[in-house]
Amino acid sequence: MKICVVGVGYVGLVTAGCLAEAGNDVVCVDNDSEKIAGLKDGVIPFHEPGLTEIIKHNEKLGRLHFTTELKFGVDNSLIIFLAVGTPSHADGSADISAVLAVAADIAENLSDYRIIATKSTVPVGTYKKVTDIIKSKTEIPFDYVSNPEFLKEGAAVEDFMYPDRIIIGTINPSVKQIMKQLYSPFMRKRNRILFMDPGSAEMTKYAANTMLATRISFMNEVSALCEKLGVDVEQVRGGIGSDSRIGPAFLFPGVGFGGSCFPKDVRALIHTGSEHGVEMAIAKSVQQVNINAQERFTKRIKDYFAGRENKTVLAVWGLAFKAKTDDVRESPAIYCIKKLLDSRMKIKAYDPEAASSAQEALDGKIETFQNGYDALDNADALVIFTDWQEFRNPDFDVIASKLKKPVIFDGRNLYDPSYVRKQGIEYHSVGRA
Repeated sequence: MKICVVGVGYVGLVTAGCLAEAGNDVVCVDNDSEKIAGLKDGVIPFHEPGLTEIIKHNEKLGRLHFTTELKFGVDNSLIIFLAVGTPSHADGSADISAVLAVAADIAENLSDYRIIATKSTVPVGTYKKVTDIIKSKTEIPFDYVSNPEFLKEGAAVEDFMYPDRIIIGTINPSVKQIMKQLYSPFMRKRNRILFMDPGSAEMTKYAANTMLATRISFMNEVSALCEKLGVDVEQVRGGIGSDSRIGPAFLFPGVGFGGSCFPKDVRALIHTGSEHGVEMAIAKSVQQVNINAQERFTKRIKDYFAGRENKTVLAVWGLAFKAKTDDVRESPAIYCIKKLLDSRMKIKAYDPEAASSAQEALDGKIETFQNGYDALDNADALVIFTDWQEFRNPDFDVIASKLKKPVIFDGRNLYDPSYVRKQGIEYHSVGRA
């Protein structure tokens, strides 16, 4: 099939690359000429495992094209995916101005029937606004599809290629068949496509992300109580996660969730509820508990060094909001580091991918290193914010020898407390006595 993807950010580029890998002819459109030029030269603007190889391979085969010309993309496609950003307004609502602007531009360039499919995360009812805008500008026939993405950063390529489910929001039987054909290469083992109306598809995206965020916040709240009671939250997690009605996913306690999706989508769901007179009490609690988790972890560090903050140097491992990405948007690490910097502590940090992004987010106020052990030299403690694989089995002898005092604050519960303490290291984790 001939596909156009508007927006070459995280969602758009993964979508384009994976659809091209399945044999489709894909045109990527973005108004950022510098980003488009970089992609033509093989420069991927963010880190995502496996994506670089897919992009370069399909561009070489001529199945993937990059341009700033929307008309070229519209003219050379049957399905046009909208994958532009929908950031939060100050009141928590989603800013869909880019989606509506692109919809208007597409309408002005339509010369024949097209399917307009939205990948961007948008509030319920956006499908009506997009449809009305296009109808107001053209009499060319089109169909609208809500097709939300469910991609985990760090595993997005695998999620696209082997999806848990694909949500298609349309009531047109012929469009259902076209979309089913598009996604058939990813349904080899079994059919996982769920068809519904566009509004329900939009709601499904917000409900799913808020549910996952709820599980994380619930475990973080339980971990706070475990600390007070001298109970091991990791054993509790194993106990409840083995219940088939609950399952083990997204039950890891820690320093909180972040990224471009969960915080934004929880805020948007709360705002949508408020607009329609429905208080989203659980979603509000999820939001607050997440903040509490970050504040509580930061306070433990500040309390430990109380009275000598301006003389304290902390080595930090992990700056991205999660492993396998360079994304620091709403990263708990960035939130906590800002609080520690405000207390006049000095930060020496390492992250395999996110160092430059974190430097920018923190206005260059931290020192970064290309090796995690180098960041430890003469530091007063090691603080872990991200669960990168390379952090999971470090050389504790090196850690103990390089730190002024062997102390670890582990915001991801990566280690066995008894083992670390046997190495002569004072160990502070989350939800464990």
